Amino acid sequence: MTPQRLAQIHAAAFDDDRPWTAAEFEALMALPFVAVFTQPDGFALTRLIVDEAELLTIAVAPAVQGQGTGRRLLTAWLDQLVAAQARTAFLEVAADNLGALHLYTSFGFQVSARRRGYYQRKDAAAVDALVLSREVTHSHFPGSCTGMASRPGTGTMPIPQHQ
Repeated sequence: MTPQRLAQIHAAAFDDDRPWTAAEFEALMALPFVAVFTQPDGFALTRLIVDEAELLTIAVAPAVQGQGTGRRLLTAWLDQLVAAQARTAFLEVAADNLGALHLYTSFGFQVSARRRGYYQRKDAAAVDALVLSREVTHSHFPGSCTGMASRPGTGTMPIPQHQ
């Protein structure tokens, strides 16, 4: 998936926030510890440093939200973290993003911190960010999925399925 397509999906999914630009996605994707998991209408941009993983952003086109794309992306990411022997995964989410909070907690993420007024809204008051984290294990998330991961220097590759 191109940086331009990532930026397009991100802008549609987060219309209350400042969307990330194609140049920002391109710069992040050039880093050796960043991976992009993709589905036709969604993606997850992640990084893994030593044994700590972060979900930098996940976005699903509004027309297909609630149809399992986000769940497949998170499953692919967590499957990859198990294979990479990561110990901890974390992410930030707007406190008012109830759909995302439900998804993340269904995967075993728990609130570990709050950043007051972190997300600036176009026409509304700033919203707190919740930092969610969890240990990486074989349990607490749905089974494997099919998807694609893109890594610098290797192109796009299928995500292996775990039995």
